[in-house]
Amino acid sequence: MKTLFISDLHLCASRPAITQLFIEFLHKRLQAGDRLYILGDLFETWLGDDAIDTQNQAVIDALQGLHQKQIPVFIMHGNRDFLLGDAFASATGAILIDDPCIVELDGTEVLLMHGDTLCTDDVDYQAFRLQIRNPTFCTEFLSYAIEKRIAIASQFRQESRHRAKQKSAEIMDVNQATVEQVMKKYHVQHLIHGHTHRPAQHHFELDGSTLERTVLGDWYHQGSVLRYNGHFTLETLPL
Repeated sequence: MKTLFISDLHLCASRPAITQLFIEFLHKRLQAGDRLYILGDLFETWLGDDAIDTQNQAVIDALQGLHQKQIPVFIMHGNRDFLLGDAFASATGAILIDDPCIVELDGTEVLLMHGDTLCTDDVDYQAFRLQIRNPTFCTEFLSYAIEKRIAIASQFRQESRHRAKQKSAEIMDVNQATVEQVMKKYHVQHLIHGHTHRPAQHHFELDGSTLERTVLGDWYHQGSVLRYNGHFTLETLPL
């Protein structure tokens, strides 16, 4: 029995090889008794549960296959797919979880986050996040025709790429003080998150204790998995 953590797959029609790698991962790496946590950005974009294309349907079918085998899958919203809703959860059998969320591994509580709220040095992004995660905005956006949603999302992505080119790598990484504040708030010694695409296992001292922050990798050129079966191991999955 093992617990697997992944994030930032950014699945989309333009990268079918990654989608296939993910589906093979679901079929081959997960067995009865295992658990899978997807900590945000499973999809590059998610414009609503009524806007499912062929590529996304293949992923939904694969996740439903795990559900039929009674292998639980827990999915957290990311900054790209925060509109995943109840219809998606019903179709896949997956369980949507809050950000942040605490899980217990062998009696130890571990904090799970997508990670974007830890990047507090990026003030512009945090302001934008507040805008698009506002329930009123989400309701209005989902009321639009799918074509209009596609156009709006495309504009947002172009603006995001433009802003990213003007920012330093440090600004777009997590803020250490924010990390410490969050871990103290939830009384945990281990945090797992994605978003930054900088896979690593960090250790630091806080109030006389050694804390750990594990960053999950993205799935742009290979797969990236954090495996727990008594200890944590970061693994890569070649295409």
